[in-house]
Amino acid sequence: MKISCVILTMGNRIPELDRAVESALTQVDGDIEVVVVGNGVEVPPLSVEPQPGSSATVKTVRLAHNVGIPEGRNRGVQECSGDVVLFLDDDGWYANDKVAAHVRERFAAEPDLAVISFRVMDPDAGVVQRRHVPRLRAGDPERSSPVTTFLGGACAIRRSAFLQVGGLPEKFFYAHEETDLAWRLLGEGYRIEYDAETVMFHPLVLPTRHADFYRLNARNRVWLARRNLPWPLVLLYLGNWMLLTLLRDRSPFALRAWFRGFAEGWREPAGERRPMAWRTAWRMLMLGRPPIV
Repeated sequence: MKISCVILTMGNRIPELDRAVESALTQVDGDIEVVVVGNGVEVPPLSVEPQPGSSATVKTVRLAHNVGIPEGRNRGVQECSGDVVLFLDDDGWYANDKVAAHVRERFAAEPDLAVISFRVMDPDAGVVQRRHVPRLRAGDPERSSPVTTFLGGACAIRRSAFLQVGGLPEKFFYAHEETDLAWRLLGEGYRIEYDAETVMFHPLVLPTRHADFYRLNARNRVWLARRNLPWPLVLLYLGNWMLLTLLRDRSPFALRAWFRGFAEGWREPAGERRPMAWRTAWRMLMLGRPPIV
């Protein structure tokens, strides 16, 4: 079972990119095919290369302009030949050299497994942010469990399943693209697992550092619901998130941006609508996260 690793970069974190590539190339029994995608930039020259005797490879791809995270990762998958694809942030790196072997073993033994979501840990503080545990009961990040979504920059995906459901939704640009893919995979009968044994290091950062965070978060949440949910659940899901937003975010700037994105999500085309079956919604309820929150 061959493993590829897609690393998307804006070319502005060169030492971090080297570290990410090195952590993929030095996996024990890995021989990983690394694909570095320059999102609107030339991939900077790398100071690392495959170890002598290894069949690992490094390929670079330049996209003409910044196409966003989902389309950039889709393009990376197109360049891969692996049975399993790792997505790795360019400022992240694997905590040990056994991640690839563990991933290979799990995917080979579990044919209905589509995605493994990794445990993301701050290397300095040794903590895991609550938002990096993709389930409602996130208090114990060292507990593995089935989940209904995953972390896009810290995961492993069965390539055949990824292609079967059409990959990541490219219109999203940033935010909730992983959940869109996850819901469609669940609808096809696949499993998604949060695996606490697979650890990726990543500096502690806030998603609000992105200028368009609130707008894209709201717009894409509407698109996610419109594309994937039966209409009664669309209203419940978006109503719940509107209430949660009003309770959590008291900043006038944040709320204005969020409601601007929310309106944009209704106004603009969301892409192909393929509402999940009610049995999929029930399955998500049994997994602890029904598609209304």
